[in-house]
Amino acid sequence: MSDWPDARNSNGDRHGYGSDGAQPEGARVMRHVQRGGPSAPGQPGSVPRQPRQPSYDDNVYDDLYRDQRGQDPHTHGNGQDGYDSGYNTGQVYGSPQGRPDGPQGPGGPPAPPRAPKPPVNWKKRITWGLVTFLALLIVVSVSTYFWADSKLKREVDLSKVIERPEGGKGTNYLIVGSDSRAGMSDEEKKKLHTGSAEGKRTDSMMILHVADDGGNTMISLPRDSNVMIPSFKGSDSGKIYPARNCDTTTQVCKKLNAAYGEDGPELLVRTVEANTGLRIDHYAEIGFGGFAKIVDAVGGVEMNIPKAFKDKKSGADFEAGKQTLNGEEALAFVRTRYALPGSDLDRTKNQQKFLAALANQAATPGTVMNPFKLYPTMGAGLDTLVVDKDMDLMDVASMFWAMKGVTGGDGKSMNMPISGSAGGNLVWDKAKVKQLVSQLNNDEKVTVSGN
Repeated sequence: MSDWPDARNSNGDRHGYGSDGAQPEGARVMRHVQRGGPSAPGQPGSVPRQPRQPSYDDNVYDDLYRDQRGQDPHTHGNGQDGYDSGYNTGQVYGSPQGRPDGPQGPGGPPAPPRAPKPPVNWKKRITWGLVTFLALLIVVSVSTYFWADSKLKREVDLSKVIERPEGGKGTNYLIVGSDSRAGMSDEEKKKLHTGSAEGKRTDSMMILHVADDGGNTMISLPRDSNVMIPSFKGSDSGKIYPARNCDTTTQVCKKLNAAYGEDGPELLVRTVEANTGLRIDHYAEIGFGGFAKIVDAVGGVEMNIPKAFKDKKSGADFEAGKQTLNGEEALAFVRTRYALPGSDLDRTKNQQKFLAALANQAATPGTVMNPFKLYPTMGAGLDTLVVDKDMDLMDVASMFWAMKGVTGGDGKSMNMPISGSAGGNLVWDKAKVKQLVSQLNNDEKVTVSGN
C-alpha cells in the first residue's frame, strides 16, 4: 500500500502520487521557465511549448507542496499568481528578503546576541598581585638570609675565656679592625700599603654597647692603651698562662694590641674584660682587604677633611676639603696616626668619623634597594668578617644599625677616658672607667666624658 496522500485531479484520476493502478503513470513534464524574456517561436533560443498532459493538475500539486511548506494554498510563489517551480529567481548569494543569515546557513535563525564581558575585578587582581609580590619577597629574603649567614666565619670561641665578669643590661660588642692580609695578593698588599708582616695585629678596637631601651654608646680603645694582661687559658693549647703584671716602679704595662698578638681574639676579650669589668657578649673582626672592598662596593665614601696631611707609612696623601675616598684611600685615612698631632687618639676620632660616613652610605636606599650594590657590599664585608661562635646574622644586623645610629648622632661616641701616659702608653682614668662601666651595665645615660 502506498503511504502517499490521496490526491485526485478534476477527472478523478490519480497521477504522480504513487498510484496503485495496474497501468503505469504518465511521465511528468516540467514547465520550462524562460529567463531574459520570451522568444518568438522559431527564433533561436525559443523552446516549443510542450502539450499539457491531461493527467497533470497544477493546482493539486501546488496545493500539496505549499501545505508541506506551511504556505497559504491560495497564495502562489511570492504572493503573485502563477506557478512556483521551486527555482531560485536569480538571488544567488545572501538570504531571502526579510530572513537574515544565521549560524546554520543562509536564511537560518539569527545568531543569539553575544553575552557582554564581565567587568574587570580590580580588587581581585590587586590582591593577587600583592600576594605574589609578598611571596617573592619572602623567598628572596629567606634565601638572602641563609646565603649571608653561611658566609660568617665563626672562628672565635668565647667559652675559652676564663674568670669573666657578670653581665649587665644591653649587649656589648667588641669590634676589631685587624691588619690581617688573608686572601690578599702581593700586588694588593703593595697597593694598600699593608706590608707583609707575619701574624695579625689590631689597628683599631671599639666597644659598642647596644642598650635594651636605646641610648647606644661607642667607646674607642686606643691600641697603645697601658693595660695589664691577666692570666688566661691558651686558645689552642688549653694551658693556663700567668698574668703579665705591670712594672711596679714605672707602672708600665703591656699595650692593648699586644694581647691580640700573643693569643688572638680570646686573649684580647679576656684583657678588655679584666681591665674594665665589662662583660663582652660578642666579637666581630674585619681585615684590611674586606674593609677596602666594602668601600669600593658602595661606590666610595665622601669625607670632609679639615686639614691636609700626608703619611708615607699608611700611604695617606689628602688635600683639605670634601672628597670621595675609594677603598685604598679610606684604608690609609683610618690607619694614619704618625701624621696627626694627637697620634692614636686622633686616629680613633678619624675612625669614628669615617665609620659614620660609611654606615650612612651603606644604608642609603641607593645601596639597600639596589641588588647590584647590596649583594657586593654584603659579600665584601661578610667574606672577611670573623665573629664568635654564638653570633648570628641578626646580631650582625643589630650591631650595624646601632653603629650607624651612634656615628650618625643617635647615641654617644667617645674615647676611653685617659688620665696620662707611662712609657709612651696611654693610661686609663680608672675612676671614670668604673663610672662608665656602671652606667653601661645599667643602661643609664652615659655622662662620663672621654678624651
